[in-house]
Amino acid sequence: MTADPTEDRIALQARDVRFDFTELRTDWIPGEPFASHLIDVLHLLLPEGERWFVDVFSRALPMVRDEALAEDVRGFIGQEAVHATSHQGALDHLVEAGVDVTRFVEQVEWIFKELLGDRGLTGDAAREWLVERVGLIAAIEHFTAVLGSWILDSAALDAAGADPHMLDMLRWHGAEEVEHRNVAHDLYTHLDGRWLRRIRAMAVAGPALAKLWVDGTRHLCARDPHLRGTPQRRARLRDYLRDSRRGLVPGPWLFARAVLTYLSPRFHPAAHGDTDAAVAYLAISPAARAAEAGHAGPAEGSAA
Repeated sequence: MTADPTEDRIALQARDVRFDFTELRTDWIPGEPFASHLIDVLHLLLPEGERWFVDVFSRALPMVRDEALAEDVRGFIGQEAVHATSHQGALDHLVEAGVDVTRFVEQVEWIFKELLGDRGLTGDAAREWLVERVGLIAAIEHFTAVLGSWILDSAALDAAGADPHMLDMLRWHGAEEVEHRNVAHDLYTHLDGRWLRRIRAMAVAGPALAKLWVDGTRHLCARDPHLRGTPQRRARLRDYLRDSRRGLVPGPWLFARAVLTYLSPRFHPAAHGDTDAAVAYLAISPAARAAEAGHAGPAEGSAA
């Protein structure tokens, strides 16, 4: 399946959103701590991960020779910087609620700062390492766009009474992931574009993300003080399969399809995802509307 990447191109903007998590429960999907914490893994991964995205793309920007792509990269950088700040706020709330995530977050920081950080290389070696990291981000961004589409259409979370503040943050973020889903792929194609290298990046990023997500969910459930002495403190595969069938979390086939579509030499993110749906949500998002109004007044799901 192919698509014209310029067909639904829009100007990317960083929205100054704010969220109020002061009253947020650790089971923000009421009575569903496993599903809540599986999604909460985003708060453990994204603050440092999105800052890494910003650093890598800022280093790559001077190498871009297409002004339209350069504009997209700048918009991507702006949006990802706000994403990092917003998820940091949710992470801080988890810590304040007594969920000790220090060890896991330190591991995530080591991955992005040391393992995937700038190695002080020069010349061709520096460029190759930069392109390698852009390829990894392109693979990760395919998953985030898939997750963004899922959360925009996750009616089961509304039916379950999910906290509106958290749901708005996730849907605002998901909508922006759909908005900028082409950028990382287009940047990789501009700098290199080799299919085998792109697939190699997915072969690294896919399993690594899966491992981090499993470990993060187990970590959160085990350290949630509200789950002490309950069977829910132990995260199990059957819990994931049950909640995915109920539509509370993205299911395994969603990720399997995402990987399979990525393998095609003709893959382009423009063919996967609905820009109109993303723009439509951003038009009604309480936090995005408050940001557009300059936070002049309170909005449900966002801080005043």
